[in-house]
Amino acid sequence: MGDRWHVEVDRSLCIGSAQCVHHAPGAFRLDTARQSHPVAPDADAGEQVLQAAESCPVEAITIALDSGEPVFPPEE
Repeated sequence: MGDRWHVEVDRSLCIGSAQCVHHAPGAFRLDTARQSHPVAPDADAGEQVLQAAESCPVEAITIALDSGEPVFPPEE
């Protein structure tokens, strides 16, 4: 069994660019205010979700392991 991730979108940062939806259409959607949110906040680790977080122009998406260890953005 692979890693599980907890995915969050900081709605105060989200500008509705939809890059997350473009990279991981099954994992993110925009609401009527064009704010992104994860379809399933707790999900199996996946390259598409990581690409979505990396592509966010305002770094509004954070990913952590179930243990709380950050996946993205990486710790300095």
